Amino acid sequence: MRTYDGLHLSVTTYGPNDAPLTVFLAHCWTLNQEDWHYQVRDLQREFGHAIRIVTWDHRGHGDSDPVNRAGATIENLARDWSDLVDELAPTGPLVLAGHSIGGMTMMQLAATRPELFERVVGVAFVSTSSGGLDTVTLGLPEAGQLVRAQIPRMLALRSRTLSRRQRRRAPIVERLVMRRFVFGRPLRLADAALAVDGLINSSGDTVVGFYEDCLRHDRADALKVLAGIPTQVLVGTRDVLTPPSHARRIAAHVPGSVLTVAPDAGHMLPLERDQLVSGTLIRLIRPHL
Repeated sequence: MRTYDGLHLSVTTYGPNDAPLTVFLAHCWTLNQEDWHYQVRDLQREFGHAIRIVTWDHRGHGDSDPVNRAGATIENLARDWSDLVDELAPTGPLVLAGHSIGGMTMMQLAATRPELFERVVGVAFVSTSSGGLDTVTLGLPEAGQLVRAQIPRMLALRSRTLSRRQRRRAPIVERLVMRRFVFGRPLRLADAALAVDGLINSSGDTVVGFYEDCLRHDRADALKVLAGIPTQVLVGTRDVLTPPSHARRIAAHVPGSVLTVAPDAGHMLPLERDQLVSGTLIRLIRPHL
């Protein structure tokens, strides 16, 4: 799909165009649509051609076009998502799920397209935040804010000074970041490798630009649009990027929402606790088929 400002997005659809319900899955920062590969597998097994699933690489991620630093904003991600819905699912019920920056994007989508949520029959916020990310300490109370600021700059420097091939040969820093700050326990090596590869494929503008915009993210007010929509909020106890307190804040703003806290899980719930996330989506979908 071509975006409003001329970028090409890599989009994948599963299931028939005329399916009675469409599921949109928005991935996290520095990964790509493979973030949801377990859920795509499980939803296809459960529902077959009764649903349509849409995944895509955000601008600046995966196989979508690169983005400059100024264009790396949650507002742009929401506009892209809005256009995807208009193009691929202009009618019919929707189930929306967002992981990390994908969940933040869904909040912006609710702020700019509240009428769209009249068709939404289920929502899942996975390891995400409605604001206050500039106070997160990464589990390091004494030096957390300093470390938090330096990590994206260090990753961006590596992307500018080393080729992707060089970083794949020796992804020491990327592996350290993923294991220390992103994943909980247990850690499956295939999942960590997927996340590391996504990080290596992300340009410096993607890493720093979206990071800086996430620090400005404050969209709790948009959650009022979800009143009356079945809403699931998921987080891991070891998530130091969007901690459990941020999930509780989201749940508090959506009356009737269900908060699930996964013991020992980190930030990558779609990978780390794939059955939990898949089961949550299945429960949101099933009543509408």
